[in-house]
Amino acid sequence: MRYSMMPEGVPFRLLLIGASGVFGSRLAERLALEPDIALTLAGRRREPLEELSRRIGRGAVRPMDRERANARDLAHYDLVIDAAGPFQESGAVLVEAAIAAGVDYLDLADGRSWVVNFPGHYDDRARLAGVALITGASSIPALSHAVLDRLVAGWSTIESISVGIFPGNRAPRGLSVVEAILSYAGRPLRQFRDGGWRDDRGWSRLDRMDAGPAGRRWASICDTPEQDLLVARYRPSKDALFLAGMELAILHLGLWLLSLLVRAGLVRSLRPWARPLLAIAQFLLPYGSDKGAMLVNAAGTGPDGRQVEAGWRLNAEANRGPYVPVLAALALVRRWRDGQRPSAGAHICSGLLTLDDFAADLQALGIQHGFLPRRQDLPIAAGKGVRCRHAFPAEPAP
Repeated sequence: MRYSMMPEGVPFRLLLIGASGVFGSRLAERLALEPDIALTLAGRRREPLEELSRRIGRGAVRPMDRERANARDLAHYDLVIDAAGPFQESGAVLVEAAIAAGVDYLDLADGRSWVVNFPGHYDDRARLAGVALITGASSIPALSHAVLDRLVAGWSTIESISVGIFPGNRAPRGLSVVEAILSYAGRPLRQFRDGGWRDDRGWSRLDRMDAGPAGRRWASICDTPEQDLLVARYRPSKDALFLAGMELAILHLGLWLLSLLVRAGLVRSLRPWARPLLAIAQFLLPYGSDKGAMLVNAAGTGPDGRQVEAGWRLNAEANRGPYVPVLAALALVRRWRDGQRPSAGAHICSGLLTLDDFAADLQALGIQHGFLPRRQDLPIAAGKGVRCRHAFPAEPAP
């Protein structure tokens, strides 16, 4: 992506919508440490915004509903960030308002249809309006692809890829996160397996993954942009999987059982059950741990022609995991502020950042990450995803 320079001496005005949510509040906290940013905290309710502003010591407060935003609401800002969610059923109101106002836009979306179709829907209009629109500035695909770009550099072929995210049970969870998961549990989704696209179901497949210090975790299939973006960017010949799991078996397996109701056609969606299921999860919050993990694994043919398996692991303790999804947005905001405005158009946040763009923030938060020792000259079984699920001590990035 090309970058254009912003005028020097002009204050950078940032509007953060969904600022009091699980991820929005963490992004606001990190933005408050950054100089030369005029931060406005926005959301539907004033009280949580005012409390957040007091806690972080910065930020004007502005009640705003993203589904009712218009060009006049955004006209005085340089960048609007949508951290509200859930993005599985996102509307276009805020993006339309940003285009009309001539204001740049960034979101933390992980809704599959929203992210994958974003350039096709908005690129021509964004270019005509001279605005930069970026979607998916979060753990996936921004961080996962930054890792994979380093992990498979120089490989002649890629056979299988898997990405997994495993939050600790004590990690805070908001209603929008629960709604996002329930929106696809049990419902049809497409997966790239065994060399082709296959029909599958959300939250199906029960695997056990080794997440290092976070322990072994259950893993099931989620409906995310990764299913499409991994295939489009890396062209694996066999598998491209995204998996996620809850730490407590009672929650993970319980959701798997509930998803069978959707698969059987007894209910259309579990999303209407979001509030009672969130209440159950909140009741179980003291159990489990505050340890989260992210795994990225790949298998293929290395530069020397030998088959190789390689992996990367992130481990976050003390409930620092929810900071990870906001670090891509933080890195991009710095670019805007420092005069490297993205070129006009609609872009997915894949390949826009390198792993180095995340390194300092991960270190500041005390989040450990590293590449795992590579295994070579091993047969790679078709249809089994990536087999490097064993726990290696992490080593520095190559």
